[in-house]
Amino acid sequence: MPTVAPLDLEGHCLAAVFLGDVPHFALAAGTIHRLDHGHKTVQANDGLLAALHDGANDRLITGGEDGKIFAVTAGGNTAELATAGKKWITSVAAGPQGAVAYASGKIAYVRFADGKTREFSHPRSVEGLAFSPKGMRFGVARYNGATLHFPAADGKPVELEWAGAHTGITFSPDGGFVVTTMQENALHGWKLADGKHMRMSGYPGKVKSLSWSAKGKWLASSGAPAAIVWPFSGKDGPMGKAPLELGTRGSAMVTSVACHPSQDVVAVGYDDGMVMAVRFADAREVLLRRPGKGAITSMMWDKEERRVAFGSAAGDCGVIDISA
Repeated sequence: MPTVAPLDLEGHCLAAVFLGDVPHFALAAGTIHRLDHGHKTVQANDGLLAALHDGANDRLITGGEDGKIFAVTAGGNTAELATAGKKWITSVAAGPQGAVAYASGKIAYVRFADGKTREFSHPRSVEGLAFSPKGMRFGVARYNGATLHFPAADGKPVELEWAGAHTGITFSPDGGFVVTTMQENALHGWKLADGKHMRMSGYPGKVKSLSWSAKGKWLASSGAPAAIVWPFSGKDGPMGKAPLELGTRGSAMVTSVACHPSQDVVAVGYDDGMVMAVRFADAREVLLRRPGKGAITSMMWDKEERRVAFGSAAGDCGVIDISA
């Protein structure tokens, strides 16, 4: 039976991540808590709005109400990467060669590893950011679609149009597809080779969490009483195919998903604090954590594939050890 080491914190957890082998929890107040031979804390932003794990550099990138972007590394070391003055930083992304993107209002910024920064203006506000895993290219989720930029070159951006408000964005691990979350209860995708559209709808709630499987053949999503997992193994992605529905519970909604680092398994977090692991092949379920306080907002597996860090909207955080 998995064991849970709880960490009861005050406030909304935006990101639960491993830096090195140490679990870190980033809260809305801007405090970063870690379980490193005891409970330790550092302060990054004054009011946190966006946080994500930069896997290539094993660091946490944060942006906040203070207009600053920080990098937090194992041991609680914080470094200010950039500032946008008094503007709120609403989205961050980590790219190749140490590049970081961040957004405020209608402007997306890319800061390269050498400290140089480029600005990219848009007609409407930038709602989400993501880098492609292939080459120096990043995508912006916006009203009526997405825009793809090549920040190291001066070429024209690629405009991907689809009516509606797009709130988040992700590239498939092979760089062949772009998928956005929408204000309506749906995902939208584009096949970049030919611009074909992929409509992924039918969700009862908004999709707030996405996670690609280890080899990029599946995309897991929240927003329903089950994890909705779309097949991307064919050349046209999920077009004309039904998704898997994993970890179905009639009484709870899935609020967070995190695919296993090497196997076709997904950790599924619910709005009542429960966490389950479910296998794609046969939908076999293992209970990882019983219901707790607050909806699960973030989860991450460690490199050894033994532990899952989790955080909730109520600050109910912790680490699940599945090898116990």
